[in-house]
Amino acid sequence: MTTAGALGDVLAPAGVLVAGDGANAARPGGGWVLWAAGAWAVFLAAHLVLNGRWWFWLLPSLLPPPVFAALPALLLVLSCATGDLTAAVVAGAALLTGARQSGLVPGALVRGKRRPPPDGAVRIVSWNTQHWCQSTDPEPFYAFLRGLDADVYLLQEYHHDEFDGTYRLIDDERRLRATFPGHRAVIARGLITLSRLPVAATVETAARRTLRVDLEMPGDGRILATFNVHIPVQLRLVSPLRADFYRAVRTRAADRAREYRGLLGDVAGCPHPALIAGDFNTTAAIGDARRIARLGADAVALSGRLCPTSWQARPGLRWWRLDWVLTTPGARVHSYRFRDPGGLSDHSVQEVSVSLAEPDRPATAGLRIRHHDEGTRHALPLPGKDRPEGQ
Repeated sequence: MTTAGALGDVLAPAGVLVAGDGANAARPGGGWVLWAAGAWAVFLAAHLVLNGRWWFWLLPSLLPPPVFAALPALLLVLSCATGDLTAAVVAGAALLTGARQSGLVPGALVRGKRRPPPDGAVRIVSWNTQHWCQSTDPEPFYAFLRGLDADVYLLQEYHHDEFDGTYRLIDDERRLRATFPGHRAVIARGLITLSRLPVAATVETAARRTLRVDLEMPGDGRILATFNVHIPVQLRLVSPLRADFYRAVRTRAADRAREYRGLLGDVAGCPHPALIAGDFNTTAAIGDARRIARLGADAVALSGRLCPTSWQARPGLRWWRLDWVLTTPGARVHSYRFRDPGGLSDHSVQEVSVSLAEPDRPATAGLRIRHHDEGTRHALPLPGKDRPEGQ
């Protein structure tokens, strides 16, 4: 039986009680709590059935994930306070059924004693820069980047937003190289990978908003494949009363699906241990989280946060986690933390320490590997009109 079907079985008797049990309706607070719990359960059932299967459901799935735990938990408390057993059953079922949508990570509370990273581990940061200091002073921006002191930087949004659904590629290489003289830079598709480690190769990807760079790890020179990812956002910032708003959601749902299909194939075909990180524009409450789970192991439990978040719609409203770090077998994450961006971006910085756990597998034939060629002039721009707002 599906989870939606189970909720339906709970709701059916609840409806009978609402219609026919006068005592329940008369109990102070009992009636509206039951109706609220039933309405949430109906929404949750629709969410579980339609999420990731119907493009329009990208909009309801933008709810802050903690709501999927906080709201039924509140209704459960209220139903107990009013003595409404039926409402308590409905709210409890909704709480248990929707727990995976909440983004809560109970394992973060029992992750065990933290151990220092082993020799050979490297520090990697991933950050959506929010249009590369377009709205901020470059001096503190570059000082902040430098202060992160990472071995590898996976940076998104190396471009400026035109605020009409398009973006403009930029050329800040001279300053970038002056700030990071010990790093190699690979730039493409509005993405930058900066690395102190030797760059073995860049590899063409089917995902058009991903930059794969293979790096030689310290010590034995084994390869860690890094996937710098930026999945398109769901919306254009236009009025929801316009047809263009919904056409954009539908187009971008298809675009996101293509990106995830390409990325899944790219990661599956990678012969090296891989780290996949970036701005996925996806929360635990969005159907694409199922695709993320197929990419690799989520390292977020190491952050120690029960409710990890990385993006804020407004200052003080950091309720969504859109940024992820994933690894495939052979790559081991030893620590994970979110760092405050200091007002320079609406995304937190993800910082992890990574090492290789086992010998690399031999490379397979047929990989489309090319020598890395640095520079903005080699960037692969996205079609301007298809570039999501705020990407």
